[in-house]
Amino acid sequence: MTPVGFLGLGLMGQPMALNLARAGLPLVVWNRTAARTEPLRALGATVAATPAQVFDQAPVVLLMLADASAVDTVLERGTPAFGRLVAGHTLVHLGTTSPTYSRGLADDLAAVGAAYVEAPVSGSRVPAEQGQLVAMLAGHDETVSSVRPLLAPMCAQTVVCGAVLGALLTKLAINHFLITTVTGLVESFTFARRHGLDLDAFRQVVEGGQLASPVAHVKIAKLLAGDLSAQAAARDVLTNNELVADAARAAGLATPVLDACHALFAETVAAGHGAEDMIAVLHSLDARSGSR
Repeated sequence: MTPVGFLGLGLMGQPMALNLARAGLPLVVWNRTAARTEPLRALGATVAATPAQVFDQAPVVLLMLADASAVDTVLERGTPAFGRLVAGHTLVHLGTTSPTYSRGLADDLAAVGAAYVEAPVSGSRVPAEQGQLVAMLAGHDETVSSVRPLLAPMCAQTVVCGAVLGALLTKLAINHFLITTVTGLVESFTFARRHGLDLDAFRQVVEGGQLASPVAHVKIAKLLAGDLSAQAAARDVLTNNELVADAARAAGLATPVLDACHALFAETVAAGHGAEDMIAVLHSLDARSGSR
């Protein structure tokens, strides 16, 4: 079986790659922090010392890197090495960047003879660990069809979103919903807590009615436990909020609810809680409300 490359083994990338390895897919992996590769090595993956070694062995390379700057650095984009590295390969961009960036990357890859698929995923660390992500795919039909089966061990569902930009714009729309929903949930939880209500009763009502959802279940459990360990870090949520807002402005769309969330997450990160889970926005709510 032909090896598949995987670059980026962070909070999301490592569990995603582990699911591919457990499914028997031969992997060649690289990560800037080498220690993150060891669980993959234990499952039989080949650990590369450099991204170039991944491209030497794998015709399809999955990218789950931190941001656009990290993608450019790893691919040596803007240098003569870029074409030599990626020519003849298919690159699958699993992360979330701006649509403008994705369009430029797609054009640059095409210019040097490489194929490109947008494939951002919806879900945080726990769905990534469980192989329950939802991937949105965009690109040329044949390339998307060839890549889609590779994502099955990581995803409960893969949804084709047309040409490039379709997947990323869909992901931003989903992130808009997620950010505003979780922020609203945390504010509601804070309301219940401030009134001295039985918080487990609050949980039961949410989970027993029409507001029930997997994300509500996970976030309420974390709120009740005071568990701020990151599934989706607040600083990453702030970055995604900005991406959504920029895309909304480009379409002439007002986003007053998202803008309120942006202010709260900016305050959360500025207060030193950026590495905590997105529910850490409760710190900003408490700060605005005054201590009691």
